[in-house]
Amino acid sequence: MKTVRQAFVPAAALLQLLLACLLAFAAAQARADMEDLRARYAQLREQLSSNSFDRPLHIDSSQSGNALQGDVYAVLNYPFDRVSTALKDPADWCDILILPFNTRYCHATPGSSATTLSVRIGRRPDQPVEQAYRLDFALQPVAATPDYYESRLSAAQGPVGTRDYRISISAVPLEAGRTFMHLSYSYGYNLPGRLAMQAYLATAGSGKAGFTVTGRDGNGQPTYIGGFRGAIERTAMRYYLAVDAHLASLGFPREQRLEKRIEAWFDATERYPRQLHEMDRATYVAIKRSDSERQQATVE
Repeated sequence: MKTVRQAFVPAAALLQLLLACLLAFAAAQARADMEDLRARYAQLREQLSSNSFDRPLHIDSSQSGNALQGDVYAVLNYPFDRVSTALKDPADWCDILILPFNTRYCHATPGSSATTLSVRIGRRPDQPVEQAYRLDFALQPVAATPDYYESRLSAAQGPVGTRDYRISISAVPLEAGRTFMHLSYSYGYNLPGRLAMQAYLATAGSGKAGFTVTGRDGNGQPTYIGGFRGAIERTAMRYYLAVDAHLASLGFPREQRLEKRIEAWFDATERYPRQLHEMDRATYVAIKRSDSERQQATVE
């Protein structure tokens, strides 16, 4: 027995050392990410304080090969601890994800290694939820310290030739009880995915634009980016406004929060009608009340 115990001691010590190294690496990476986000805030201070959004906000997008990414940087008028606490619970993520008009369902299922958020994305607002596209996001907490927060959602497969979906939120505290947040939304696509997006842009999305200003027209009015990048900027903006609406609702009694979230998200999107208007208030409110009630049910 003595020999057996001696054989296992080095292995246990090696495992402990490996775990300590992994924790140290994770801490160092979180520190580096925090510094990067603070540096980004310093770079964007002028754009955040003076822009056409009427709020401290900056949007960017990129298209590289068969991948798209939209980024929203914003100063939130909420203390950092409220932001980090409000994004820890998977149920809070479903409260956020359900707000965009085309999200019909969200349900969180705990697992042995990660929580799965099953999300249904509809092609149209009146589409039965069972026929909506399904995305299974793995929720991965990355960092939750007194001065840095990060969490990620990832889905390997999506509808109509899309893949590698990523939604990440990171945040750092600012002075005067505010928070600087970065929301990133990205996905990849193959030929069927490209064709599906082109069909959407030629039909339902033909009159829409993104938020990045690409120039001025003959009347001096801004012209906005369109195409694939315009589409992903709209989606990223919808998710950011959903986060902001969720945070705003937390200042009200629990029984009022759903209605406050719904109202806040719709009002915020209507400030950018060229990009985000989809339906009238009564239709949106009715759909979201129904969708939110469905969140607690299980849809196969």
